[in-house]
Amino acid sequence: MRQKFFPFIISLLLTTTLMAQQNRLRTFGIEPGILPTGPLNAITDVEGLKVGHYTLIAGDSVRTGVTAILPHGSNIFQQKVPAAIYIGNGFGKLIGYSQVEELGNIETPILLTNTLSVPTAADALIDYTLGQEENAGVRSVNPVVGETNDGRLNDIRGRHVQKEHVLQAIASASAGPVAEGNVGAGAGTICFGFKGGIGTASRRLSDKDGGYTAGVLVQTNFGGVLQVDGLPVGEELRKKTAAGDSGDGSCMIVVATDAPVDARNLKRMAKRAMLGLARTGGIASNGSGDYVIAFSTAEGLRVPYDPPSPLLEQKVLDNSAMTALFLATIEATEEAILNSLFMAETMTGNGVTVEALPVEAVLELLRPAGRNDQKD
Repeated sequence: MRQKFFPFIISLLLTTTLMAQQNRLRTFGIEPGILPTGPLNAITDVEGLKVGHYTLIAGDSVRTGVTAILPHGSNIFQQKVPAAIYIGNGFGKLIGYSQVEELGNIETPILLTNTLSVPTAADALIDYTLGQEENAGVRSVNPVVGETNDGRLNDIRGRHVQKEHVLQAIASASAGPVAEGNVGAGAGTICFGFKGGIGTASRRLSDKDGGYTAGVLVQTNFGGVLQVDGLPVGEELRKKTAAGDSGDGSCMIVVATDAPVDARNLKRMAKRAMLGLARTGGIASNGSGDYVIAFSTAEGLRVPYDPPSPLLEQKVLDNSAMTALFLATIEATEEAILNSLFMAETMTGNGVTVEALPVEAVLELLRPAGRNDQKD
């Protein structure tokens, strides 16, 4: 019989240090890159996109969850979005890759969870899709589910994520600000030896470049030598903290844009997200599953399940118009990863404690370079 848990979100009494911890990167005047952010500096700055979480924390060993990304608010199976997936390093269990690679579109919400809960999440996603009235005659669904392994802090073998948790993550999805840190699929993750989690950021192009938005959401669970805004703070932190060398792990990166970009150029955008990961000091190690899922929400590029004509007429950006979107992807990925660290809290699970990033120490290292002039 499946053991019953009563999940709850742990509320911590914050010390002064942790009060600083619960702020995004830009609160401290750290602004990587040159492009402006969207209003929320989140993937939900891409109009119509929604994000939802279900965080499962119970007892002393369950630290996991689900994060759902909905490209638009309509029936995604009936109105598929152009998409591509790039594999930075393939030590992972992403479901749905081959059909996205073959057909160049996504037909379900995108889910992130832990490694051993991928089959459950995919099953729930199939239920969700088949349960929509318009899909009554559907006999094939390609669920897209990514993962990282949270087995150090979470009882991953217990496979505590259930279908109802997945469906609640989807149902909770909204277009507003995105919760970050120890939430959803980031509840039990570790990054650069510190507590990782969910992070997000966005960039907006100039009117000259189309005024488009690119947004990124990450699930960080990887290692390397941390860099913040180009400075290798991880080298000094290793001397001052007990953070272990966390080379292996994984990072799931979801890139969204409202620009009319086809699957081929979305693959090119997805490749650039790995450059954003590298700018934070990530190394895509042997044991790291680093996947980038990129899609466009542009209504003119949606692919109907039952097209009225065999001829699809679409307007897409030329190759020469992609450079600004490449830069936007790199910058948003870098900042999303850093936000996941700045927003995460110290977590204990499975008898292990993983400390939050020591924000005050990071800020002290950045001050000589003038990288953290705090805003009024």
